[in-house]
Amino acid sequence: MCHTIRSILKQNTNLINQKLVVNGWVKHIRSNKLKKFVIINDGSTIRNLQIIVKNETRKLNRGTFLKVKGKIVLSKGKKQIIELLAKNIKIYGLFKEKDFQKTILQPKKHSFNKLRQQAYLRFRTNFFSSIMRVRHNVSYLIHKYFNKRGFYNIQTPIITNYDTEGYSKLFKVTTKYDFFGENAFLTVSGQLHGESAALGLGKIYTFGPTFRAENSNTPRHLAEFWMIEPEVAFFNLKHNMYLAEHFIKYIIKKIIKLSYDDLLFLDNKIFNNINLILNKEFKRITYSNAIKILSKNGYQIKWGKDLKSEHEKFLVENYFNSPIIIFDYPIDLKPFYMRINKDKKTVSAMDIIFPKIGEIIGGSQREERYKILLSQIKYFKLKKKDLEWYINTRKFGTVPHSGFGLGFDRLIQFITNMKNIREVIPFPRSPKNIYT
Repeated sequence: MCHTIRSILKQNTNLINQKLVVNGWVKHIRSNKLKKFVIINDGSTIRNLQIIVKNETRKLNRGTFLKVKGKIVLSKGKKQIIELLAKNIKIYGLFKEKDFQKTILQPKKHSFNKLRQQAYLRFRTNFFSSIMRVRHNVSYLIHKYFNKRGFYNIQTPIITNYDTEGYSKLFKVTTKYDFFGENAFLTVSGQLHGESAALGLGKIYTFGPTFRAENSNTPRHLAEFWMIEPEVAFFNLKHNMYLAEHFIKYIIKKIIKLSYDDLLFLDNKIFNNINLILNKEFKRITYSNAIKILSKNGYQIKWGKDLKSEHEKFLVENYFNSPIIIFDYPIDLKPFYMRINKDKKTVSAMDIIFPKIGEIIGGSQREERYKILLSQIKYFKLKKKDLEWYINTRKFGTVPHSGFGLGFDRLIQFITNMKNIREVIPFPRSPKNIYT
């Protein structure tokens, strides 16, 4: 039976004198006249395992994969407690050492751009493998959270014939022939389909890829990214805000234990960022109050205008020094499906703003009233025909319901304290850049 390096190091001295098999790739080699010291990693942990190799005449290059049979012994070195005394080694994928000199696996610091250009190799770096393990653990916690609370995971279409947000730039899906008989696009959100599922199942969530064709090269934007979108029947905006805050705090609290070694390796400042989220209740303010605060502090912004990143940064990092939930936005700033408030000027929308990241969650109570939904579709000059199926979710029985969308990659960006979102996704897609 093959053991992972993570399981070996976890059991530590309990494995002394036990024979086992381990797989991994060579990160570093040093030698003397009697033996070689080979450091290997298998991706299961940030930590490495040292292999002691005697009487080995074959060339072992960095980057080469090995299958090693041997015995666990106490290490005589100071950098590790145990090591594996090799008895038999099988070598996979030998290549010329000179070809290796150009890769990111060289033991030196590389730029993030260099790592992205060799995306097929960056999984083998300490830095990127740590982020991917964090990403996996966050994904696991998301499914665990919703499953424990009776939510059903729904897979919504990736190909659609409409723009959920109403103002996004879409990637068009096409073939040599008109396959669908009408325009088709890559989805920007699974929300509308999720709503119809929630009206039948009560509580659902989607977890899938979404796409936007904006020509944006900021550190917070990707052309292809992942969204988590819960939707709950009989939920109003207050319920929605509570769920969003509780959900995100659960993930951030639990990830500390699951990914402690990787987070510590990435940046010890991460824990200060996390504590800021966990130790404070998210401050709730209306959009109108946010405008008043900004105006009093020298910002030239009028009611009805969208908040810019500089406004959000000031509110979160300077004025409140905590995450905030801004709600009740002007109608014209939000999509057609959000519920109109009694003032008929605002909608029951909310955004959660994080320090350094900006908006990380956006959501709302949905407009469940049939006639008002029709008037909103007309007001925003949308094609009623494309949304007929969605309108029918109100026409044939309706109930108040709410939901939100969490940018999965932005959450990983915040947790890992990365400046650029492209460093936290396996294969980033952005304008004029498709690396693999």
